[in-house]
Amino acid sequence: MYGVSHGQFHAFSEYDGFTLLENQKKKLITEITRQQDDYILNVNSTEYIAHLVDRFKIPPIEIHTDKLSISTEERMIPAEMYPNSFYVRRGESYPKDVITFHLPFSGDAELLKIRASTYSMSAPLISIARGEINFEIVNFDLDGEQINKQSQSIVKQLTSQSSYLNNDLARFNASLNTIICQAFEERKKHLLKKNDLLASIGVPVRKSTQIPATFSVPAKNTPAITIKPKPEVYEKGYKPEPSLDKKIYQQILRVIHDVGKQFERLPSTYAGKDEEHLRDHMLLILEPNFQGSATGETFNKKGRTDILLRHEGSNVFVAELKYWHGNKAYIQTISQLLGYLTWRDSKAAVILFVSNKNFGAVLDSIQKSTTQHPNFLGLVNVVADGWYQYRFHINADPNREVMLAVQAFHVP
Repeated sequence: MYGVSHGQFHAFSEYDGFTLLENQKKKLITEITRQQDDYILNVNSTEYIAHLVDRFKIPPIEIHTDKLSISTEERMIPAEMYPNSFYVRRGESYPKDVITFHLPFSGDAELLKIRASTYSMSAPLISIARGEINFEIVNFDLDGEQINKQSQSIVKQLTSQSSYLNNDLARFNASLNTIICQAFEERKKHLLKKNDLLASIGVPVRKSTQIPATFSVPAKNTPAITIKPKPEVYEKGYKPEPSLDKKIYQQILRVIHDVGKQFERLPSTYAGKDEEHLRDHMLLILEPNFQGSATGETFNKKGRTDILLRHEGSNVFVAELKYWHGNKAYIQTISQLLGYLTWRDSKAAVILFVSNKNFGAVLDSIQKSTTQHPNFLGLVNVVADGWYQYRFHINADPNREVMLAVQAFHVP
């Protein structure tokens, strides 16, 4: 932003705010552009974007009117500054008391020079020192009431203009996530296309960063059913990894949720059933609706409680079905499930059957304990009561993010 001197200037009127915000956009796009190819292709995009949002947002300016104070000193005032009612000689100076008002503020001092999209043509003359806005009133034989009235008018102007600027900053900050996401995705898409082109030429590339486009595991006959530290990336090069399409993932979860609700509505029908029997019932509904591709991907069983969707020997979707046995067992279930996953952008689900009478207390416990898992990255959203969407990372690599849904059903 613009430099601020300790001399006097007219508040909130020196530089155009639109130019400031456009320059901030250019800086963040440059920041994304200058990153190495390997970084953009391998970084956890959600964490990196959150880091950039924190880094490039502009905090508001806050003026603390409740901490206003004054000081006074006698100065020689040039005749040209005197009101017409005074008889003074041009070119001469005369002693007068100068009252300085000290108005503390917080935020970037440079913002005090920025003109908002809404502004006043009349701007008070101020200076800045030691975290304070200073403005002066010369006591030309004014009484206390008049001086107080003048100072209140200036303070009102300052707070009003800072409010206009803060509104502009709030809109800009709210738009940052969209701006950064678009710039990041465009850069990543460009890198993938570039490496596709190099690979298609058929000549060995001197720098070994051949990067074909990512792809999704095919699924047929599917029913129509929001400053963090900059993430570190140690991985070199990039290879495509299959991922389950997000829409298919949500459709799978919807089917599981509908079946779980059926368990709740007909408790006597499923009374006494263990996890394996309940899992098999879910598979009975899932398999006809989500058929694998010609290479044979389909839902599989692993152990007594798992539902898997595999591609070329690795898991792109894993669901673990368990009865609720407290926080410790729940956290262990998440760890076990994440241990099955090795690919970036894998999808997973923990399905919990709760026999406790106080179902609400269990839901509260689930939400609290989930955040304590060492691989936890963040909550995406609450889809429904007892259905939570989370972001986790696989073991030992925070850039390989997986989506984890937790669904809990009351089966007393």
